[in-house]
Amino acid sequence: MIETNFISIYQDSFRENWDLKALSDYGTNKTYAYADLAKRIAEWHLIFKQIGLKPGDKVAVMGKDHAEWCISFISILTYGAVVVPVLQDFSAVDTEVILEHSETKVLFIDPDIWAKLNPKKVSDIIAVFNINNGNVLSEHSTTGGDSLTSYCESIQKHFEAAYPEGFSKKDVVYHFTPNEHLVLLNYTSGTTGFSKGVMITGNNLAGNILFARKYEIIKKHEVILNFLPLAHTYGCTFNFFLPLAQGSHIYLLGKIPAPSILLKAFKTIRPNLIISVPLVFERIYRDTILPKLNKPAVKALLSIPLLRKLIYKKIHKALDEGLGGNFREVIVGGAAMNEEVSRFLKKIRFKFTVGYGMTECAPLISYCSWREWRIGSCGKPLDGFMEARIDYTGYENQENGEIQVRGEHVCMGYFKKPDLTEELFTEDGWMHTGDLGCMDKDGFIYIRGRSKAMLLSANGQNIFPETIESKLNIFPLVSESLVVSRNKRLEALVVPNMDAIKAQGLTPEEGWAKIEKFRTTLNEQLGSYEKVTRFERHDEPFIKTPKQSIKRYLYTN
Repeated sequence: MIETNFISIYQDSFRENWDLKALSDYGTNKTYAYADLAKRIAEWHLIFKQIGLKPGDKVAVMGKDHAEWCISFISILTYGAVVVPVLQDFSAVDTEVILEHSETKVLFIDPDIWAKLNPKKVSDIIAVFNINNGNVLSEHSTTGGDSLTSYCESIQKHFEAAYPEGFSKKDVVYHFTPNEHLVLLNYTSGTTGFSKGVMITGNNLAGNILFARKYEIIKKHEVILNFLPLAHTYGCTFNFFLPLAQGSHIYLLGKIPAPSILLKAFKTIRPNLIISVPLVFERIYRDTILPKLNKPAVKALLSIPLLRKLIYKKIHKALDEGLGGNFREVIVGGAAMNEEVSRFLKKIRFKFTVGYGMTECAPLISYCSWREWRIGSCGKPLDGFMEARIDYTGYENQENGEIQVRGEHVCMGYFKKPDLTEELFTEDGWMHTGDLGCMDKDGFIYIRGRSKAMLLSANGQNIFPETIESKLNIFPLVSESLVVSRNKRLEALVVPNMDAIKAQGLTPEEGWAKIEKFRTTLNEQLGSYEKVTRFERHDEPFIKTPKQSIKRYLYTN
């Protein structure tokens, strides 16, 4: 158990970084200093007390990522309640199931989403607040005589009565939920069906933060841009919890991270650290870099060592400047990185690394700096915090086995699911990740794919569809793909990149013909047992999880 209390990290940070900027909504004039944030938290604590909220009660947050979302979230944690982040993309039915299953008592939600919920399904919730402005959307009762709406409208009066000498650093005093207790109940949409409520403790989160502090992943006064969903542990821990603990300044994109929007924001904000998913850089490589490298004249120049070095240097500089030109490192996680893209970025000495994590570890399992990182790996288990091993049971005589982990970051299990919690762990206490891979002699982890996604060839060899898809998705005319097994043959569902097809002056039919022709090139890169026999056109984008992983179970039957 980690000695440093998770909540104490924020009590200390808000006091120490009082006058520094904490949160900004990108594209607006809305900015909160740490002092402003602490004051807003104190106001919410008064409201929570008024409605009779107790430490350990569940409070859900659901809406677009912006400063008010962050204020609601950290107010709940520092009060001693348990946060239940709900992705705004969940359907009304799934949201109702989560709110009921989690025993949510108070809800912060976007009013448009609230309007779609069935009142009978959420009748046990005692108070509902508009996550955009704090207004009351629904109330049952309060412990005082005034209505909740009336109390909130006069919050300044109540605040001044609570702090008659003014609000200062010494008034930042929070409920230190013991590290072994539940602080975050995270429901995510997985690739194999609707997921469980992962029980994350203060200890799990404290481990992630203290590890990141040890390696100075981000520092005081530095700036970070969040464009990942904060209701998911990856974005939440490294784009919210970590910078807030360090006295850093968080900009919240608040929009769908389309390439044009994202590149403009990078140039404006010039972040010191970039936390991303592979898809962002795979698309930059496929749509911007690869077409230039494939030009005959450039290919000829690349064959000359001195000119090759100059070309790579020029690409590096352009990529660096496109991302703001001020970052020390890009950390990629959430999915495996395409090997061709990885090799190229490593070749031009781009400052990026790939980590490995999962919700059940809040999320980090392995990491190393960009200088140490090895192609195809996702770093090493976190020294002093996490351990990993490869279990070859059931995978005898194979290169890969199941990655199993243990350590400070491993969750308690699944909320109200004792059977599934028991299945999560081995008899000797290691956690099943469900990921297949291997480790080299220096401890670097290499992930090959999910055990549930793995396919078997006719002669029993393991096939990792993610590896094949990664090679296929690099083709400029392919937007995304999904490899499935049908009648013991591999086929790929392929979504054409219509923008690229139009840009090349091709009709949809001509574009598809080129994609089908690429199957020969693809199969030349694959083993005899993993060759794709057929492409099937799929015109709609695949339905994905928040990490942009395809929900395979929807397409494999």
